[in-house]
Amino acid sequence: MGSLKEIRARIGSVTSTLKITSAMKMVSAAKLHKAEDRTLKTLPYKNKLYEVLARYLGSIDDENFKVSLSVEREVKNVALIAISSSTGLCGAFNSNITKLLTKQIEEHIALGRHVTVIPVGKKIKEALKLIKIKFPTIEVDNSHVSLCEKPDYAASSLVAESLVENFQNGVFDRIELLYNHYKNAGYQVPTVDQFLPLATINAESGDSNRLYFVEPDAKTFVENLVPIVVKIMFFATLLDSSTAEFGARTTAMQAASDNAQKLLEEITQMYNRARQEAITSELIDIAGGSEAVKN
Repeated sequence: MGSLKEIRARIGSVTSTLKITSAMKMVSAAKLHKAEDRTLKTLPYKNKLYEVLARYLGSIDDENFKVSLSVEREVKNVALIAISSSTGLCGAFNSNITKLLTKQIEEHIALGRHVTVIPVGKKIKEALKLIKIKFPTIEVDNSHVSLCEKPDYAASSLVAESLVENFQNGVFDRIELLYNHYKNAGYQVPTVDQFLPLATINAESGDSNRLYFVEPDAKTFVENLVPIVVKIMFFATLLDSSTAEFGARTTAMQAASDNAQKLLEEITQMYNRARQEAITSELIDIAGGSEAVKN
């Protein structure tokens, strides 16, 4: 137990920390509310749009009609788009993505594939410095690091178009998205989604062998729908990850505030005991001095 002065300094320090974590929790909670609303409106739209396209592509019997973005080919070059946050204090949010990215790199390298990592977020960019030491053969493209800070459809669409172009030109044979999927404020799921090539649902499975009537024709329908789906997919993933970040930070700051409050109570009790001991010691000294004067 330290002196009263030292204990008072600790109380002041913990109190200041408690104010900071409480303020950060309130800010994150407000941002989470807005982001959650956008995500809950966007994800169902994205999922249904993707399902419609996948089912339609799976129902096409014409072998001469090929959609370039859905063609599976031998995978030699893989692009991993890892999405993290650009700031800390959000629990295991960023470390989970780092672990997931490391795992994916190991699996692809084991299959003899060349891996290019595209970090989205400053934290995963920093983590890649150590990952690069472990896997020196990987390439890193840092051109889209700031994309996660404020998810914007226009900016994300440009990146999606660039990825599509690289896939069509054979620069990448597969593109994967690595991110935290938002379930609720206290639970984020590290997720890997195949971005390109687009998945198809076999027309012979389940209830997917339904008839589709499209206007004006199949080629025009697919050529117009595919770019929209790809852009929506990428933007929705950024939005999902951003919402998960706010949820993780809100939970982390709530836990930090609770711990600070508990620590503050313990230190306050320690201070009161030390103060009582000091008062008792002074009373004993006074009583002893009084007896000495009497004698």
